[in-house]
Amino acid sequence: IFFFFFKQKTAYEILSGLVGSEMCIRDRYQRRVHGIDLISLMEKDTGKEPNFLEQFQLYFDEAAKLTKTNPDILQIIKNCRAVISFQIPLKRDDGKIEVITAYRAHHSYHLSPCKGGIRYASNVDMQEVQALASLMTFKMAALDVPFGGAKGGVCIDPKKYSEAELERITKRYTVELVKKGFIGPSIDVPAPDIGTNSKTMGWLMNAYKSMSGDVDINQNAICTGKPLPLGGIDGRTEATGLGVYYGIVEILKNEQFCAKYKLTPGFKGKSVIIQGLGNVGYWAAKFCEEGGAKIIGLVEYNLSLIHI
Repeated sequence: IFFFFFKQKTAYEILSGLVGSEMCIRDRYQRRVHGIDLISLMEKDTGKEPNFLEQFQLYFDEAAKLTKTNPDILQIIKNCRAVISFQIPLKRDDGKIEVITAYRAHHSYHLSPCKGGIRYASNVDMQEVQALASLMTFKMAALDVPFGGAKGGVCIDPKKYSEAELERITKRYTVELVKKGFIGPSIDVPAPDIGTNSKTMGWLMNAYKSMSGDVDINQNAICTGKPLPLGGIDGRTEATGLGVYYGIVEILKNEQFCAKYKLTPGFKGKSVIIQGLGNVGYWAAKFCEEGGAKIIGLVEYNLSLIHI
């Protein structure tokens, strides 16, 4: 797979550096590439922890040193090609007017369309969607999926809005993206993410079809993660959680990994704590339990439970 002049081999080299020889996880965990804690080094230099985009760029630069790609090309690959921010006026159910900030980022156009989720979260911002869009490109390149990376966000806490309000937000978000040429089956295909689901994608699809359905024969391909009656795929809802389960099963087959962390190889009998019982966490917990693990803890935004 190629994006820009980016060979799949280089994608693997960059991705292995981004992930690190030891697991590289966002937020509250140390990240190391070749034994170096890059985040702590940058924090020491600047006096503050780098944000998500800065972390991505930090690891990109370190991993890029392992490739033979032209440095000028690497700079093109590193940055998002287009980022948009706009305001959505919302009339609340009680008649009050609220202005909401929304974002969408496109990382790579070399392979089209762009692909990435839309999250509804109160802390989402411009740098976060750029970082996530960038990571989407590398994930798909490593898996030989021929799309560019994208990501979107709406700065709200969806728990504080009614279903009717969320529908209005989603449709207005879609309309603004269409007006700006930032969405379409051959341009950018969104999907659910944090705070969104198949119903959200159904609203998005409805809004897109109301604007472009008469001229776009591929209108149903405007998003993935749609409800089944609208052309969604059976199994999509649990797919991410199932992927988490398969990932754990495979890494616990690695004797070197298990020896390093003093674990016995194999999945059965392992104790598991689930952080977040949303769509991903619920299905991951379900498949882990069915696979022989014991769920001993749960962490949610408003509580923590543990049973040993």
